[in-house]
Amino acid sequence: MHNKKLITTLKIIAIPTVYALLLRYVFGQSTWSNVFVMMSGTFLFLLPFVVGALTVYFSDVENVKKLAYRIFAPWVPIIAFFLITLVFAIEGWPCLLMILPIFIIAASIGGLIGGYFKLRQKDNNLYVSVLILLPLLISPIENYIGAQTTPYRAYTCIDIKAPAEKIWKHVTRVRTISASQDKGWLTNLLNFPRPVKAELNYEGVGASREAIFTNGLVFHETVTEYIDQKKMSFTIKALPHEIPLTTMDEHLVVGGKYFDVLNGTYELEKLNEDTYRLHLYSNFKLNTTFNFYASWWANNIMKDIQNNILQIEKQRAENE
Repeated sequence: MHNKKLITTLKIIAIPTVYALLLRYVFGQSTWSNVFVMMSGTFLFLLPFVVGALTVYFSDVENVKKLAYRIFAPWVPIIAFFLITLVFAIEGWPCLLMILPIFIIAASIGGLIGGYFKLRQKDNNLYVSVLILLPLLISPIENYIGAQTTPYRAYTCIDIKAPAEKIWKHVTRVRTISASQDKGWLTNLLNFPRPVKAELNYEGVGASREAIFTNGLVFHETVTEYIDQKKMSFTIKALPHEIPLTTMDEHLVVGGKYFDVLNGTYELEKLNEDTYRLHLYSNFKLNTTFNFYASWWANNIMKDIQNNILQIEKQRAENE
């Protein structure tokens, strides 16, 4: 009896986990990129959904009758899948953290729907066969429809008690930022490159500015509009071939297939005799089939970077 229970438990965890790993392999092959793509809604939503349904399908009926079981049991193979891909460096920590919320929610939905059929159908073989094949059938359709390119804007601002000329000096050129001054909590959590400094060759339209980050990431900026101590707009270009492979996850590379930053603007607004409001906004684009979800992460990452830089500029302008 004990061995039978152990085998059943292993089946509940192992089969859905192996299924997830097999799909990760299939969707990760570049030779099949015209049909199966990891950065797709199919992989993000259907894979954990099927994992959740399979977990419940192989479970004992008495357990399936419990609502909490149908919701939380599918999390076990999802966590196992995450640990395996992380330990063997199949996926990076940032990617796993970003997809975790969707994976556990989709797995629970799969568990609920799987439980519905488990408790009401006498023969579930057809239902399981369709479920297993579903991502492989839907992915080509999703790829045929194609991803949607959508523009977004990340806006931040900060109030600074300092003269305009002092603030502007730290806007145009940012001297070296130490690790202790870096307060970007989200980018640090995701292990993203942190800002180091910004260099400008001259002040005016056509000027070149380089925003340098750790691990070899450089944003090449060209000033397109310049009003001294009031406004500076610039295009932003990150060249993927300059970025070392170890700097960022291949799915998160700036200037890559899925995410790119287009331009940015600083504006200095006078509030009263001793206080100015420094505005900073950037425009970026996403090219995925799940922009509604990816945009939340991208927008918050961009805001985290911008708020971090604004805090440093404020501290230096007020205390210099």
